[in-house]
Amino acid sequence: MNLHAVSTAKAVDRLADFFEALSPATLHELDALYAAEARFKDPFNEVLGVVAIRGIFEHMFASVDGPRFAVTTRIVDGDQAMLGWNFHLRLRGRDLVVAGVSHLRFDAGGKVVLHRDYWDPAEELYAHLPLIGSLMRGLQRRLSAGSS
Repeated sequence: MNLHAVSTAKAVDRLADFFEALSPATLHELDALYAAEARFKDPFNEVLGVVAIRGIFEHMFASVDGPRFAVTTRIVDGDQAMLGWNFHLRLRGRDLVVAGVSHLRFDAGGKVVLHRDYWDPAEELYAHLPLIGSLMRGLQRRLSAGSS
C-alpha cells in the first residue's frame, strides 16, 4: 500500500467517525475535515465551500428529527474513497432509513475537496410520504418490468 493511500485511509476513518457522531455541537469540526473550497453535491444541493456545507447540515438538523448516519462500507483508492451509509431520521412522525453512498476526493493534507452523495430520493424518501408515496408506488408498479 502506498503512503498516500494510508493517509487517505486515515482521513476516511476520521470522516466516518465524524459523521457517525454528527450533531449540531460537532459541526465546527468540518473546518478540520474539509478544504475551505470543498465542493458538495447531493440530490437537493450543490455548494462550494465549507461554510456552505455546514449550512446544509444545519438545515438538516433544523428540518428532521433524530438524524443519524451509520457508515456501512469504506472503500479507499488513492486519493478517493466511497462511503456507504444509512441515514436514520424521523420525518413527520415516521422513522425512515435512507441508504446512500458518498464519493469523496481528498487533497494531499487529507482534507475533503469533493463530496458527492448518491441516493434515490424517489425510493428512499418520497415513497414514504402519504400523497406522493401512493403516486410513486403506482408509477413504479406501472413501469416495472414484471407488470403487463
